[in-house]
Amino acid sequence: MATKRTGPRGGTKRATGRKTSTRAKSAEKRATSSGSVTKTTRAGRTATTNGARKTGSKTASRTRARASTAPLAEYNAKRDFTRTAEPTGKIPKDRGKALHFVIQKHAASHLHYDFRLELDGVMKSWAVPKGPSLDPTVRRLAMEVEDHPISYNTFEGTIPQGEYGGGTVMLWDRGTYEADDDGGVESLRRGYEKGELRFVLHGKRLQGGFVLARLRRPGRPQWLLIKRRDDHADADRDIAAEATTSVVSRRTMEQIAAGRRVWHSNR
Repeated sequence: MATKRTGPRGGTKRATGRKTSTRAKSAEKRATSSGSVTKTTRAGRTATTNGARKTGSKTASRTRARASTAPLAEYNAKRDFTRTAEPTGKIPKDRGKALHFVIQKHAASHLHYDFRLELDGVMKSWAVPKGPSLDPTVRRLAMEVEDHPISYNTFEGTIPQGEYGGGTVMLWDRGTYEADDDGGVESLRRGYEKGELRFVLHGKRLQGGFVLARLRRPGRPQWLLIKRRDDHADADRDIAAEATTSVVSRRTMEQIAAGRRVWHSNR
């Protein structure tokens, strides 16, 4: 009589196959419930597919978001540095010295004054169409623009026509500034975030207290530049009309525009 063989080899294969299949299905079920799909490889390892892709996508999105909001990213994106001699936007090392300000008279598509305050390694910048006033009752519109590099503080000359901001630029005033409450950088930073930036200028043409107050309007932030009431206030003077030459070269806008000297970043 023939005996039916039930060798351990065949039984073991069938049992192992069933156990492996059960474990793989359980692992897949657990992975699916957690938002990932796993596959069992021949080596017995599991490879995450959808979950890993989703995580990687989120990480890449966060990285792109950080890059787009990096300091001076907007400044660099608006300029072709193969055509303009303006400096590339770089954050310098902390110098630990007094904070600087600069005002540049800028004849671009419309004449305006670029008002810049050094803060956190960049020049916070506003375009002031009518220029600053020494009269505390006058409120000058100041439209916030992209941060500029600190190296821009020496800019006087021309930007090629056809480039962003193309036109003549004069160094109209420059000097140092500080918070009006002796609170240092922290006070200035809080004031900027709050939308009420109070400071004291120590310039060649502008001195004393000023305030930048942010308006509650949609779109790009708009502020008001106002002179504080102090010994440097003077309602009878039109400082923008009175001061028509550079504080550095003593040239007028016409002389700068007619000159051959074009500003370079290594100057």
